[in-house]
Amino acid sequence: MEKGSGFGSPMMVALAVLVFAMVVMVPEVSATRWTVGSNMGWTNNVNYTIWAQGKHFYNGDWLFFVYDRNQMNILEVNKTDYESCNSDHPLHNWTRGAGRDVVPLNVTRNYYFISGKGFCYGGMKLAVHVENPPPPPTASPLNEKSGSPSSIFRSQYVLPTVFAIGALWDAFVWSW
Repeated sequence: MEKGSGFGSPMMVALAVLVFAMVVMVPEVSATRWTVGSNMGWTNNVNYTIWAQGKHFYNGDWLFFVYDRNQMNILEVNKTDYESCNSDHPLHNWTRGAGRDVVPLNVTRNYYFISGKGFCYGGMKLAVHVENPPPPPTASPLNEKSGSPSSIFRSQYVLPTVFAIGALWDAFVWSW
């Protein structure tokens, strides 16, 4: 096998490092896993309207329900059944029997959840509005007075680029 060829060659390692550096420079987008009711969980005597106030639920987020699996359930219903606590015709039963169930919020719309068996009348109901995530922040323009880039630009692009150039230099030095 020739020196400098194959998967373990310095050129391939340099390419892998360069690809990794480019991935690092891409802004991070992450989903949020919301524990419904926070430390109280999905139970009676919790006001889930107040819990949801001020929260932004985005497409791709998850609702994590923690509840007593022997008594409660998680039913997705329409708005009318949500308002009247009618659990007769749920759109989806998210109850899996473990008491720790996750609901993906993968469509931009309003979601309505209730607990059947009469618990909805005690307040076990949740309505959330799911929206598209906001666009990622853009880098600040150059400061016209000093001509220096913003700290966001430096930390997000320059450092990974320096590491990539260093890895490429190292690969070329070792390939000779």
